[in-house]
Amino acid sequence: MAAYFISDLHLTQERSATNEAFFAFTANLPASGDALYVLGDLFEYWAGDDDLGAPLHRGVATAFASAAARGIGLYFLHGNRDFLVGRAFADAARLSMLVDNVTFDLHGAHTILLHGDTLCSDDRAYQQFRAKVRGREWRDVFLARPLAERKAEIEKLRSMSETEKATKAPAIMDVSQKAVKALFEQSGAARMVHGHTHRPARHDYLMFGRNCVRWVLPAWDQRAGYLRVDEHGDQLIYL
Repeated sequence: MAAYFISDLHLTQERSATNEAFFAFTANLPASGDALYVLGDLFEYWAGDDDLGAPLHRGVATAFASAAARGIGLYFLHGNRDFLVGRAFADAARLSMLVDNVTFDLHGAHTILLHGDTLCSDDRAYQQFRAKVRGREWRDVFLARPLAERKAEIEKLRSMSETEKATKAPAIMDVSQKAVKALFEQSGAARMVHGHTHRPARHDYLMFGRNCVRWVLPAWDQRAGYLRVDEHGDQLIYL
């Protein structure tokens, strides 16, 4: 059985090449019994499940459902752009919802999955914002607003975020090695897989008397790719 990991596709109507790459990738997932893990930021943004009827959103759900019908296990955890994805989308796409820091054994290695934004602990302003918008109170109030208002607010927040990024040192937007070490220690994992930073790479460590590897997944609006893990090992593959 092979496991495939993707993140940071940032699907949006304006990026037709990325959308086409996604549809081709899901259509060609090879075998029943394999599993696909989507580690957040599947969409450029998600304003709520009442936007499921948008053509791109419906097409993405249909593509996943078709893969599920072929016997492929599908799993999704939230990113910072699509944390409002809910049960309606998951049901339409036949996805099982996961949470950050889920762990399981995969081909002989205890593995932990997360989107990756929580590892950027040096960016305190972002972590404070994240804590606010992930709270139940903020979510309920936001989703009660009309869809058009929500989309306008998200566009405003995205613009503010891009402006703030220009003033931040690049290092502060990458993971904190202290946070990485702490998570390896707490989880007992030997393999960590995440996205978010748009800095695809394999990082190897010797920690706590064991060899550990941290995979950072590529962002598809830069260069589409995925991590494949099977009995032969781990491989980062670009489309």
